[in-house]
Amino acid sequence: MRPPGSPEELQRRRERALTLLRQGYPPVEVAERVGVDRRSVRRWKAAVRERGAKALRAQPVPGRPRKLDAPSLKELKRDLLKGAQAAGFPTDLWTCPRIAQLIRSRFGVHYQVSGVWRLLRALDWSPQKPERRAVERNEREIQRWVKKEWPRIKKKPAG
Repeated sequence: MRPPGSPEELQRRRERALTLLRQGYPPVEVAERVGVDRRSVRRWKAAVRERGAKALRAQPVPGRPRKLDAPSLKELKRDLLKGAQAAGFPTDLWTCPRIAQLIRSRFGVHYQVSGVWRLLRALDWSPQKPERRAVERNEREIQRWVKKEWPRIKKKPAG
């Protein structure tokens, strides 16, 4: 799996690792300082030995480019954090179809439900199940019961 970060950021990380190796640090310590696995450092060292410094150059991100650019993604994240009701939905539950609808209306971009799922994963969002609570729930009465009734019921019989 490709590590997070732009191609340029990844290139800078590889170049920093190579600089540390040239300064005499062992691969294990370089890996620790740069925040990668030691095998990556050894792989980069071998690549530079075989192909030179060009082996560490930034590579374009593989696959089809995203339909939303970085500023639009930030805007989308802000909209999602406001909640589904703020976006005009009857409940505050975000679903992939709802998010696809939001993206279509807000940015004019069509996403399939599976594409929305991938987009959310790329934003480091995970699926969350809403906590189901009764509409009639009385928080004050629950607190009273927990403080007064529960200790009385819970007490162990003497013996």
